[in-house]
Amino acid sequence: MSFASLGLSPHLLNNLEKQGFKKPYPIQEQAIPAILDGKDVLGIAQTGSGKTASYVLPVLMNLDGQTLKKNRHINVLVMVPTRELAIQVEAVFKLFGAAMPFPFKSMAVYGGVSINPQMKALSNVNVLVATPGRLLELADSNALQFSSVSTLILDEADKMLNLGFKLEMDRVFALLPAKRQNFLFSATLNPDVESMKRVLLNDPVVINVVPEKEAIELIDQIGYFVSDEKKGPLLRYLIRQKKMEQVLVFTSSVYQADLVAEKLQKNGIPARAIHSKKSQGNRTETLNYFKAGELTVLVATDLLSRGIDIEFLPFVINYELPRSPKDFVHRIGRTGRAENPGEAITFVTPDDQHHFKIIQKKMKKVVDMIDSEALDLHGA
Repeated sequence: MSFASLGLSPHLLNNLEKQGFKKPYPIQEQAIPAILDGKDVLGIAQTGSGKTASYVLPVLMNLDGQTLKKNRHINVLVMVPTRELAIQVEAVFKLFGAAMPFPFKSMAVYGGVSINPQMKALSNVNVLVATPGRLLELADSNALQFSSVSTLILDEADKMLNLGFKLEMDRVFALLPAKRQNFLFSATLNPDVESMKRVLLNDPVVINVVPEKEAIELIDQIGYFVSDEKKGPLLRYLIRQKKMEQVLVFTSSVYQADLVAEKLQKNGIPARAIHSKKSQGNRTETLNYFKAGELTVLVATDLLSRGIDIEFLPFVINYELPRSPKDFVHRIGRTGRAENPGEAITFVTPDDQHHFKIIQKKMKKVVDMIDSEALDLHGA
């Protein structure tokens, strides 16, 4: 199937060709025609499967002919859980929106930076990509109006609808007109997404894309039994022994992320931490360095992983286990993407062993384990 067969305009087809996109992903093949047909959509597909473009392209098509009724009255609202994802999604709108034959403006708004420049820049915005907290701050300041919103999109809907965002999202829903087109996109279909489907979506087209080859099969997994005090030396040993040039390390807390990055730096390994306590400028700079290959190690917490989208990331290390098996799969899914192999390494302390058995059971995969006591970590 080609993009041309999906009903996209010549403007978008030319742009796709210019950007090197040759054929649509499965999620795009199914979602684009449904959205162009005015349907609500629930799209479930693994991370890195082309979900963003599957709604960006038809939304741009649907905007052709729509006009902004008044200044600061947006047409399309995209809700995302993190600042990094907001920036990433808005960049895709900007990339393809530049080809449209009408004045198009997209914008990302998020916390962690001054609200005043965002308020000033909100004039004549067609598509607004927002995190819940900052959107509500702008609404409380009367900086934008919602009566013209014709489309609502929840990206990473599994995270948007959990308890941490529930109150904010309820307030957002109350601001929107009842008649609109709705899309929920998620990597997983959990109970929160299923229940919100009944509330938000009107007779939706449900798209559940199962990859031809499970992404997890492309990931070479290995685990190391290790004591807490030897995690640092083991991490440095593996980075050097495997000659890692780009590795994403996951910790379970902000404190631990900073500590791990600091110890790596002290041992001559370029590393930085990225988490919710860092300023937006720092986070953007760190992520750009890592994506450009100028930073060897990025140490991240789970929520921030949602904005880290790197097609050829070779290594992921679980320095600490996440609470949820689903979060474990999401973490290691940062590698082994777009049918490229990757390696996921997990550190397992004596206290972690029972929990890791549960993760393996849920994952339906047994991970080969190595006892780090057999390794010479002296000097690492």
